[in-house]
Amino acid sequence: MPDHIIRVNIETHTPGLGDQFADILRSIDGMLIQPRGDTHRPDLLIYEMGEDIESDFQTIDSLLESNTVGDVILTAATMDSVMLLQAMKTGVKEFFSQPVNEEEVRESIERFRERLRQTRGREGVKTGRIINVMGSKGGVGTTSVAVNLAASMAQGESAPSVVLVDLNLLYGEVPLFLSFNPTYDWGTLTKNIARLDATYLTNVLAAPVHGVHILPAPSQMNGYELPNPEVLEHLLGFMRGLFDYIIIDAGQSFNDLSLKSVEISDHILLVSVLSLPCLANTNKLFRSLSDMGYLPRGRIKVIINRYLKNSDITLKDAEDSISEPVFWTVPNDYRTSMAAINQGVPLRAISADAPISKSLMGMAAELAAGDEGDAEKKKKKGWWPFSKK
Repeated sequence: MPDHIIRVNIETHTPGLGDQFADILRSIDGMLIQPRGDTHRPDLLIYEMGEDIESDFQTIDSLLESNTVGDVILTAATMDSVMLLQAMKTGVKEFFSQPVNEEEVRESIERFRERLRQTRGREGVKTGRIINVMGSKGGVGTTSVAVNLAASMAQGESAPSVVLVDLNLLYGEVPLFLSFNPTYDWGTLTKNIARLDATYLTNVLAAPVHGVHILPAPSQMNGYELPNPEVLEHLLGFMRGLFDYIIIDAGQSFNDLSLKSVEISDHILLVSVLSLPCLANTNKLFRSLSDMGYLPRGRIKVIINRYLKNSDITLKDAEDSISEPVFWTVPNDYRTSMAAINQGVPLRAISADAPISKSLMGMAAELAAGDEGDAEKKKKKGWWPFSKK
């Protein structure tokens, strides 16, 4: 069973060659063939040389030097000794003349997998961060925050891998927010949790939408088997080894599943608005989680959504009522928000310059910088450097 997904980008121009490589890769556990437009850094690039050999080698050298790709496998109609020598000087370890031999490709992929395993062993196992987005009550925009936070995370210059898990099992709306028609859902995994490995999970999640992999809630209740906390813990723990960020849309439920997700999350974002009933609920949630031992409180961060500066209730009033500082405010922008929801796209696709879009990009940057322990590094990489309030 593979421990990690291996992302592979295929760049060929000979008709049918790309499909041949893709068929071989699909038969190997743990291989994820990146679709067109996927901005994530590939672990492996399969590249077919063209007529301008010198230009191709310059491209490959640039990709490897900049660490834009992990490794490269070359293929060409003919491979003479001069080309092989140049390939080795560039740092390419595997190359195939055409027609390619399936068994040779398999052996090459296994050698690459072993090199990658050793490299990851030296660097340490990836430990993805779980960010749990919870609503203090219904209608506060929890799904909107979760969806746009995930999309913003995925847009970092380093292209972190992001998966969005819809834990709002009865009323999950993530597919609507991203115009995504899922083939599989939570129910699929619950029934087949014993089969969970990188290949199976990749097939269930399918290709990323706006840079985000999605595990949706079931669309209907007939034949649906509710996942238990043990299944959830197993799945999220497995995802930690595959993704940089796991964003959970927990909705407003407060049951065994949501409590288990809170227990194992690195950050809990409690979404509220500036209304007395909502702030009262927020305060109750803080006390309840504290009594059950789910704090230190630094793990829970209050997000004020639909924020208006001239609201009757000020930020200070809110902070006094919950005895907690507000971590972030998301400005009220009904027009942009509804346009994004109705069109099924992230807010930045409607208006990247809108204050609401910039605010969510800023929150993603702040969370990422906090995990890295180096906010300046994140700013230099092109994240939005916005203030908290």
